[in-house]
Amino acid sequence: MGTLKASAVALAFLATSALAQHAGQHQAVGAADLKWSDVPSLPKGAQIAVIEGPMSQAVPFTVRLKFPANYAIPPHTHPAVERVTVLTGTFHMGMGEKFNRAGAQPVRTGDIMIMQPGTAHYAFTEGEVIVQLHGTGPWGITYINPNDDPRKQ
Repeated sequence: MGTLKASAVALAFLATSALAQHAGQHQAVGAADLKWSDVPSLPKGAQIAVIEGPMSQAVPFTVRLKFPANYAIPPHTHPAVERVTVLTGTFHMGMGEKFNRAGAQPVRTGDIMIMQPGTAHYAFTEGEVIVQLHGTGPWGITYINPNDDPRKQ
């Protein structure tokens, strides 16, 4: 039993050492290696894959968001600069506190949209869309209409 315990401690130490050695170093993340999960702060159907950083801390973060066809995000704001790069599909983004499809701008594959903190905006998709979002935390989303917040439903 003592040998098993010592082996477990040694493995834990080696794993911690390996992580420490790679912290702050070059990373390569394959698209197939991303782990997708639901996003409680967005309407049902969105998925997120965290690439780097905890979004809740004052550090850089990079995530990918996947949205199904005909998906909509109600008007909202963020506490920090939002940088959205469209990787696939067309993501329509509009400015203001009212959802207005006609007032939205198409952001196509390869395009980027940069929003300043506190700017009210909304979005919707045509087909499936994958975007990459990066910035510096702490990150959050505040819906203009609190009833739109899926965390309160």
